Amino acid sequence: MQINKTTEGGRLRREMSYIDLSFAGLGAIIGSGWLFGVLYAANYAGPAAILAWIIAAIIVTFIALVYAELSGMLPEAGGITRFPHFSHGSLVGFIMSWGAFLGYAAVPAIEAEAVVQYAEHYITSFQNNKTLDFVVEAIILLIFYAINIYGVKVFAKINSVVTFLKFITPTLTIIVILFVAKHWGNYTATTAHGSGFMPYGTAGVFIAISSGGIIFSLLGFRQAVDMAGEAKNPQRDVPRAILTAILLGALVYTLVQVVFIAALPPNAIAKGWAALAYTSPFAQVATIIGLGWLASILYADAVLSPSGTGLVYLSSGGRVVLGSARNNYLGNKFRSVSERFGVPIWAMSITVLFAIIFLLPFPSWQSLVGVISSATAFTYVMGPVSLAVFRKYHNDKHRPFRLGGAKVFGLLAFIGGTLIIYWSGWGVDWKLVVGILGGTAIYLIASAVGAPVEKITREDWKSGIWLPVYLLSMLAIAYFGAARFGAPFNHNKGFIHYPYDIVVDIIVAIVFYTWAVASGRNSEDTEQAFARAAELRRGVQNGEASLAD
Repeated sequence: MQINKTTEGGRLRREMSYIDLSFAGLGAIIGSGWLFGVLYAANYAGPAAILAWIIAAIIVTFIALVYAELSGMLPEAGGITRFPHFSHGSLVGFIMSWGAFLGYAAVPAIEAEAVVQYAEHYITSFQNNKTLDFVVEAIILLIFYAINIYGVKVFAKINSVVTFLKFITPTLTIIVILFVAKHWGNYTATTAHGSGFMPYGTAGVFIAISSGGIIFSLLGFRQAVDMAGEAKNPQRDVPRAILTAILLGALVYTLVQVVFIAALPPNAIAKGWAALAYTSPFAQVATIIGLGWLASILYADAVLSPSGTGLVYLSSGGRVVLGSARNNYLGNKFRSVSERFGVPIWAMSITVLFAIIFLLPFPSWQSLVGVISSATAFTYVMGPVSLAVFRKYHNDKHRPFRLGGAKVFGLLAFIGGTLIIYWSGWGVDWKLVVGILGGTAIYLIASAVGAPVEKITREDWKSGIWLPVYLLSMLAIAYFGAARFGAPFNHNKGFIHYPYDIVVDIIVAIVFYTWAVASGRNSEDTEQAFARAAELRRGVQNGEASLAD
């Protein structure tokens, strides 16, 4: 028996402008990544970390273009979870919703950890005191929660101001260090372990993308997708906001990496780029090169930037839970929206709870970033598939933004996401697959014993069996792949050696993309979603779209 899908309580308020949506995305992108990502990317790739940012930006742009069409066409709250449900049914929809939730809930945790890690510079009691760190990080997460609870309009105003300040700080850093940095020879330096521009080869560049915080930093564009249900004119503004955020974010991060490498004193890299170590990278380097005033600004920004990103992700995480509840994967409580504040309080509450839980097994920034990157890349591979299915069944529907060459860009986006999962390595991927399939197994059991959630039908299995097989295939490639990416096979020697492992991964991605698109279907839910989008468009044209179901 299907569950009544009527939204309970109040409704989401359409109060976010193009600027608000762009700042939500940019605010998520410019967070702890620019404070730590430049260091860890250099650890893995040396000066070639610049290439890693550029390659990652290209991959993310392919993905962003796909979601620009999807979110303009179907502006749904928690769109990341809704699109798979519409194109493939409940099995795929739940798996993607669960994976997206894990990725979203973990980000506020990592941002709270970043705040505390930088704060160790002036609050020495944080050093080597994990209990105190945990308590403070949990309090920071609760502050994010409180701000979000007061409604999307308050959130948008606070976030727009915070994001503007966050954008100014890295821009100032780029300009100042560009004129002060003297060690441009670092780009071709000879060290004790590797030399030249690419001391760890192309594999090092790929590892930096997934494990160095690069892909983690750039994936923030999705915020506009998840908050489409609260945009004043989503079909016009969401696609523009997505592209604005990713292009500005990628430019800032690439330039930040350029000046960071040139600012490093040669003795810092004498033992190799992998040995480069700072607890507060940019602030410490600024101090070393005589920019104490800039270091002070950076220590202050180390609270502002991660806090702004954590604030945004906690908000979007709540919308992911709301979208999952509207798919009937959760109980009615999580579908409700506060009449007073116009936000999904129960959905926000479960998100902050999981964020606090994430602090326990992953007590540092770097320990969590790879898991987030892989989980997020996994959820994004579904976008190109859903787009292809919608083109097949609903090609005539209104699209404010229509992606030219969608077949090519969609396939490239799917391949890019698949590569990111592989580059994350066995140590991350087995945790990801076990977490996602374990959660799916619990859902299937709950559904079978009569829990009030969406049942997985024969049609759902027919449309969705490719996805569990895809996950297991990714796990197998990670296990038998190259030693460079942590494959444990044959005593960590691997079986499919680099670069043949990359070729195999690409071929597997093409096979699964073809299977996934062929498995897509049309449904009553999909028809209703397009009807809602058409009604919303008419309401916007008549100046009536102030609330959203």
